[in-house]
Amino acid sequence: MQQPALVAQQFGNTASAYLTSAVHAQGADLTALRDIAANLTGSSKRPVVLDLGCGAGHASFAVAPVAQSVTAFDLAPEMLAVVAGAAQERGLERIVTQQGNVANLPFADASFCMVMTRFSAHHWFDVPAALQEVKRVLKPGGVLVVIDITAPESPLHDTTLQAVELLRDGSHVRDYRASEWLRMLAEAGFAGERVDGWKLDMQFDEWTARMRTPAERVTAIRSLLRGAPQETRDYFAVREEETFTIDSTMFRACLKQ
Repeated sequence: MQQPALVAQQFGNTASAYLTSAVHAQGADLTALRDIAANLTGSSKRPVVLDLGCGAGHASFAVAPVAQSVTAFDLAPEMLAVVAGAAQERGLERIVTQQGNVANLPFADASFCMVMTRFSAHHWFDVPAALQEVKRVLKPGGVLVVIDITAPESPLHDTTLQAVELLRDGSHVRDYRASEWLRMLAEAGFAGERVDGWKLDMQFDEWTARMRTPAERVTAIRSLLRGAPQETRDYFAVREEETFTIDSTMFRACLKQ
């Protein structure tokens, strides 16, 4: 199965779980997204926003009250159905949904004032290609905001994280390091900066149940975390029952002048 189809299948099967996931539904970063959108073009004009890899729609929900429109974009039709239903329940009429691949966006050039992606890019098959598409559809003076799990700069810790992520979810591609994100943004023609970073507390049983990880892979993840070098266990704050923390980072980027 090709990577985009695998991603769509994985998240189509688990769409509803992501709507109620505390990791995805909460966070100061959602408030930050809304503030960026609200301040982007001034109070006299609401921005047109694109949410790439929208998942269950939490970023779209956060930004919709201050936007002219929000296009929630995702590979999985089941995810988009969850977003549409939740938007209707919340009275967020400015949200529309669109299915597709981030590496081939079905939008005209310079269509959006703001493009955002939250906890999605680590599933993208070709991030540089997606960034070129973002560059194409972003209006002059627009902003790109990337929020995602980020890997440690240490190769030892990085390798452990990627292995754990792939065991949990076969559609995982890579949690990029902050330095990798800044390099990819620069190579795509963006002036990017890291604006915030925080630890996410992962409750092991909930984390694996949300993705319906098979029992044998859950066992393998536990074994990997228990057998990891002590410095790696300390970095991820591995605790009883393999509850642990991972890094999240927010990047903001504008097109280079």
